[in-house]
Amino acid sequence: MSHTRDLQGGKAFGLLKAQQEDRLEEINKVKGESKGGQGLREGDPGPGDLSFLLLSPPPQQQFLDDPKYSSDEDLLSKLEAFKKKYMEFDLNGNGDIDIMSLKRMLEKLGVPKTHLELKKLIREVSSGSGETFSYSDFLRMMLGKRSAILKMILMYEEKAREQEKPAGPPAKRDISELP
Repeated sequence: MSHTRDLQGGKAFGLLKAQQEDRLEEINKVKGESKGGQGLREGDPGPGDLSFLLLSPPPQQQFLDDPKYSSDEDLLSKLEAFKKKYMEFDLNGNGDIDIMSLKRMLEKLGVPKTHLELKKLIREVSSGSGETFSYSDFLRMMLGKRSAILKMILMYEEKAREQEKPAGPPAKRDISELP
């Protein structure tokens, strides 16, 4: 039984995540910082397989130029946070979140869903195309005004992280503070 794939993690996994971050960073670049403000083209060289990024214009520029999203404060910081979140859930690094990645993500958040519910979520996010959704679909969902179930779940997770309970013994009270 010979395996053609190296299933070892560590350094290879670190390189995979670094390439994935570079690809998503290309999407998140500001128009003035990208190659002459023109984005990626099919002939442009890049690390790994960039076939999912060969959009014209890049998704991030769509959001920066779109008047619908211009009212969002700190759009660039939101895009950076969404990039980190997307990288966390794109387990295989192919640029798409599939049904198993979504299932694992929701189980991690404590909201397990059935297979049919997961398919419905993916159809809602990806506009009914396929069984995966791309980074552009993810950005459209997270920045869009439409209330998606997945968006509410992810925002709930962020709020739960922000409200950490204080550690240690409770503060001593005065008699005047008692009911």
